[in-house]
Amino acid sequence: MRRADRLFAIIQLMRRNKLVRARDLAQKLEISERTVYRDIQDLVASGVPIEGEAGVGYVLKGGFDLPPLMFTEEEIEALVLGVRIVRSWADAGLAEAADDVLAKVEAVLPARLRAYMKETPLDAPQHHWAEPVSVDLAALRRAVRERLKLAFAYRDRDGSETHRTVRPLLISFFGPVWTLTGWCELRNDFRSFRLDRVSDLELRDEVFRPEPGRTLHDYLRRESELFTARRGPQPPS
Repeated sequence: MRRADRLFAIIQLMRRNKLVRARDLAQKLEISERTVYRDIQDLVASGVPIEGEAGVGYVLKGGFDLPPLMFTEEEIEALVLGVRIVRSWADAGLAEAADDVLAKVEAVLPARLRAYMKETPLDAPQHHWAEPVSVDLAALRRAVRERLKLAFAYRDRDGSETHRTVRPLLISFFGPVWTLTGWCELRNDFRSFRLDRVSDLELRDEVFRPEPGRTLHDYLRRESELFTARRGPQPPS
């Protein structure tokens, strides 16, 4: 690995983790800890805001930005496959946004990598089976983004219908099924709803504020605890 690429890799690893030890960097990059210490010193000397010390760990202060030096073939494969999956499974607005991202990346690539991007042998076919969704996914994404309450009718597996008012927190994709997770005011608890069973969706002009015990962080923490207890994911019913 070239030294410039190695320095960039160190910054990228620090971006992903709050605290990084020299030992971990050395193992990840397959270099000695002495080289890591020297690289850290050089980065600090060049103005990169890294704090910490040997034996404790290092932290990259927030707000630092560094443009990528170049994409690897594997990074291009990840981008292309991600875009193709979004194009195949998501709504039209999100698919168009994914194409725009790919176009921006393509514009800065050298000719060799542009050709590789077009020929990437990873695909997500457009013709596939999925549970039909009648609600507007773009509207759901807006509700999550802007914290707008939702009202809708929901049909359970037995066909019984209830009317819900929900604080939307998370949109998930389980193979052929899209789900919405949020705080359900009817059940006074977190609930996940299969979107193929949702109808009469209404975005209300009512903005909700994050409250302790009702946030996405609270939901994910509880799911993590449940997952540990039962040792296996449970898709919504």
